[in-house]
Amino acid sequence: MMTDLEIPVAGPGTTTSLTIIEPATGLPVPAMIAGAGERASLRFIDFFTAHIRNPNTRAAYGVAVRGFFTWLETQALTELAEIRTHHVSTYTEILTRNYSAPDRQAAPGGDPPAVRLAHRRPGDRSKSCIAGARAHACRQKSKTPVLLADEARQLIDSIDVSTIIGLRDRALIALLVYSFARISAALQMDVEDYYPQGKRWWVRLHEKGGKQHEMPAHHLLEEYLDAYVTAAGIGAEKNTPLFRTLGGRCRKQLTADRMTRQDARRMIVRRPRNAGLLTRLGCHSFRATGITVYLLNGGLLEYAQQMAAHESARTTKLYDRRNDQVTLDQVERIVL
Repeated sequence: MMTDLEIPVAGPGTTTSLTIIEPATGLPVPAMIAGAGERASLRFIDFFTAHIRNPNTRAAYGVAVRGFFTWLETQALTELAEIRTHHVSTYTEILTRNYSAPDRQAAPGGDPPAVRLAHRRPGDRSKSCIAGARAHACRQKSKTPVLLADEARQLIDSIDVSTIIGLRDRALIALLVYSFARISAALQMDVEDYYPQGKRWWVRLHEKGGKQHEMPAHHLLEEYLDAYVTAAGIGAEKNTPLFRTLGGRCRKQLTADRMTRQDARRMIVRRPRNAGLLTRLGCHSFRATGITVYLLNGGLLEYAQQMAAHESARTTKLYDRRNDQVTLDQVERIVL
């Protein structure tokens, strides 16, 4: 089994060359990079281990690496020294036919990786391959579907809260909407991360890079979390997971295990369907919904940035979907 530091550069159904296990670290390296020598291999490993601390980001870039090297093989490129900037440009151009415009925030400094690549030294092939992989990762980010305020309200109200499952799911969805939380940060919360401070209750989110982000709970979020924690009987279990998986004979009882992203994804697919919503939502949809509704109600972008724990306002703008509603309003002016 691969550890969270390992790089899934090859997998079932791909034609990518077999990876080489780097002896010093035991980590897999694409054969093309391994063939370029020890220095290239070490730089490849350093990029994934030292520069990408978040396991989800590391996994996403690993998938991108696999796609990039698979494409290189279809072009009969087998040596790292053969790769030039125009290969990355061509690959990026191909990706634009299938994916939306790149997320500039994915690259340090805000520049698309393919553009940054053009300024690298010709001999720096190990970084070139990484840049190509990052270009793939950027291109795979399509627009996140969001809900209107009344749709989000419809979804939350549709959940049957007579069961512990319903109370848990309502609390989790509300947390994502009212705190702009990433799904990983929400699932990493322990019971002690929902705590009183003064006259209000606060939530503590575990963000990327080991950072902790604290903010007051919206009064409805406070109501939903209180109902869930009380019904679950976990208020005194401070160092245990807040959001837990289900078990028991009929899978209607909470276990001591933390929910995974896969658990949350299945729930997020099921709940909108049960509520009669046609929009296909993802884990980031509620984050985008919360930010958009906040801005539509007169909230300021700088505060949305702080609440979402974004380092740059440009990242927050990616979740701002107010223009979608403007476009719809204009389309409806076409009256025949």
